Amino acid sequence: MSVVGLDVGNENCIVGVARQRGIDVVLNDESKRETPGMVSFGEKQRFIGTAAAASATMNPKNTISQIKRLIGRKFQDPEVQRDLPLFPFNVSEGPDGGPLINVTYLNEARSFTPTQILAMVLSNLKGIAEKNLGTSVVDCVIGIPVFFTELQRRAYLDAATIAGLHPLRLMHETTATALAYGIYKTDLPDTDPINVAFVDVGHANMQVCVAAFKKGQLRILGHSFDRCLGGRDFDEVLFNHFADKFKVEYKIDVRSNSRACLRLRVGCEKLKKMLSANPEAPLNIECLMDEKDVRGFIKRDEFEALSASILDRVKGPCEKALAESKLTIDKIHAVEVVGSGSRVPAIMKILTSVFGREPSRTLNASECIARGCALQCAMLSPTFRVREFEVQDSFPFPIALSWKGSAPETDTGDETSSNSIVFVKGNPVPCTKMLTFFRSGTFTIDALYADTTELPPATPAKISTFQIGPFNPSKPNEKGKLKVKIRLNLHGVVSVESSTLIEEEEVEVPKPKEVTQETKDTTMETDGDRQADAKMEDAENQPGGYATGAENGVAADEKPAKMETDAKPEVTKKKKTKRTEVPVHEIVPGGLSSPDLQKAQEKEYEMALQDRVMEETKEKKNAVEAYVYDMRNKLHDKLADYVTEHEREELSAKLQQTEDWLYEEGEDEIKSVYVAKLAELKKLGDPIVERQKEEEGRGPALMELMYCIDSFRQAALSKEPKYDHIAGEDKTKVIAECSKAEEWLKEKKQIQDSLPKASNSVLLVAEIKKKTEVLDRFCKPIMTKPRPAPPKPAPTQADAKAAEPKDSANGAPTSGTDAPPTSEAMDTDNPVPVGEPETMQTE
Repeated sequence: MSVVGLDVGNENCIVGVARQRGIDVVLNDESKRETPGMVSFGEKQRFIGTAAAASATMNPKNTISQIKRLIGRKFQDPEVQRDLPLFPFNVSEGPDGGPLINVTYLNEARSFTPTQILAMVLSNLKGIAEKNLGTSVVDCVIGIPVFFTELQRRAYLDAATIAGLHPLRLMHETTATALAYGIYKTDLPDTDPINVAFVDVGHANMQVCVAAFKKGQLRILGHSFDRCLGGRDFDEVLFNHFADKFKVEYKIDVRSNSRACLRLRVGCEKLKKMLSANPEAPLNIECLMDEKDVRGFIKRDEFEALSASILDRVKGPCEKALAESKLTIDKIHAVEVVGSGSRVPAIMKILTSVFGREPSRTLNASECIARGCALQCAMLSPTFRVREFEVQDSFPFPIALSWKGSAPETDTGDETSSNSIVFVKGNPVPCTKMLTFFRSGTFTIDALYADTTELPPATPAKISTFQIGPFNPSKPNEKGKLKVKIRLNLHGVVSVESSTLIEEEEVEVPKPKEVTQETKDTTMETDGDRQADAKMEDAENQPGGYATGAENGVAADEKPAKMETDAKPEVTKKKKTKRTEVPVHEIVPGGLSSPDLQKAQEKEYEMALQDRVMEETKEKKNAVEAYVYDMRNKLHDKLADYVTEHEREELSAKLQQTEDWLYEEGEDEIKSVYVAKLAELKKLGDPIVERQKEEEGRGPALMELMYCIDSFRQAALSKEPKYDHIAGEDKTKVIAECSKAEEWLKEKKQIQDSLPKASNSVLLVAEIKKKTEVLDRFCKPIMTKPRPAPPKPAPTQADAKAAEPKDSANGAPTSGTDAPPTSEAMDTDNPVPVGEPETMQTE
């Protein structure tokens, strides 16, 4: 089972994996720890991650980024409308009211939903993890912002399904950060908890949470957030400043050119990072637009003045999180700051003023979420043993239920209204509530947000609708009692776990008889008879013993009489509970249906297959190109002595022809064409390469064969005593075989030496090795034959007498066998246990 944590950021993504020694961050193909969350659509294939970022400048309208801002949102959402001018790609309204991303893919117009784009990003992260782990990755934990709505959470689950992943949990990013912080703490108290505030300023949003830590436990006390406050807002301040400046100084309108906008935003992001460490920084971009080089300069004070309206919003989430946690500033033991946007010095000053202490950076600001998610995945996985650490997360929104008809009863028996809050704000996750309904037929329950003030604008209050039924109570005129289990699961998604129809029915059971004194006596008498019979049987079974039933007070041929009665047994009626499962049908407005999800999976598979085919085609094309350049150099260098002039001219012409073809007609061909072209070149080049390999390998092979011949021949002619036991005719066979191999080698070598190096070899390395193997297989068994054992001398009469066994008492020979006595024949009061040494006793 894979243990993977995924941090899908608005700009970059990080993959964390759990190993036996701890949590590691996986490197991608470019050996980088961060992978851009981007997808670029080309004429022949897609590019995802780092490859997409490389093509963003050349193909901005077909390169999708910041998909996290669009997932699970409506096109008419005011926040979405504010983000659209920042995107170089085209976004339109879909049939369901959601955003639809329009691109050109495979030379035709295509449209994709944000869920499909996110699935492509997740599929790329999955591939990175699989390549690193060397195994398939399915189970994972994915980090999400705490403010995600039900629809956004379901969109993440759908995207993971399309990508072939199974999320064990959608974990809040601040909770993952707190887990990565607290699980390694060994000094946590047992009683009074330590309260820590976590401030995450990401690329596009800000999240704050207050967590309480005890030994083996983490509990989230309060959440707060700002969905539109992040590092990119500071980049946009610099972008607008320099765009206006360049319009005046250089007479260019950067906003009118998408490629220029992209390059300027990249430059402003680098400038912001420089200002985090320096009081001032320059901006230089070559050929930004209309072949004009631009230059700019800004000081940190000026930058903070331009960003004053953004910085003023940093206080709000911090104060709100403190209020929700019901803690004062003096109860906060530490403040941890993470996120890519947290490096702005002005933000650190504001946080210091709010919490009354300087924030610390003990966590890796970019990797803590992925590490926390990987830890949570390890906790949920049976393959890893993790330190006991309980995570008590909380849900940021209150959830209510609505239904038609009379009010149900809760699990406590209290009456509730037809629109009541079931999961309050800050409710623990996961959580289950049981409701009791009295209904005569199918009915519906609506899950909705009780408070929409913190939701994105224009977010509908209704979350989902659950249809309970159909069912038929056993009594038509009465209402059935249904127990409905409502669950807020690990993903923060509301669902109906089960619905059970509970009915009571009367069944007849035999009534137990009353025990009277007469019955007791009869029972005791019968038991006594049975005991007597038992004693009789025991006595009969004794060897040599005889007994009769009369001796025990019972005649031998008598049996206990059976009592019969005509009275029928009395019955009584008892209530029995019958439970019947009732089907539940869920309707999610704006969610993907099962057929749509299946189609999305099929499309993703087709695009992944197309990408794989194109990658393989590129590899074959590169192989042809590499062979052309490599062989051309070798013809005049390494292979110069092994090729004739005619072959050199023919192969050189073919290589030149192939090179010209590659950059003209062969620029865009299918895989099989490149495979055939490479085979055509190798048909001319492989014989030349083979000659060179034969020449280099012939020398060591010849030395090995000659050593084998000389060794066996000298052993066969040797007069040493160790070979005396080998028959003369066998030695003659060895000498003959060695002479035969020597003659073959001499003949072949003479022919080979007479040929030039540019000719095909006559004496092949494979033949020499085979001849060596045959000679060794024939001669070695003969020359290594073991010396036979010397014959045993005939036993004398004295030796036979000495070998006869003696009696232990009088020394007389024993009759029977002369084998040593077995353990059964030994008579000793203190036998030695098997496997233990016998101890010696001395006086």
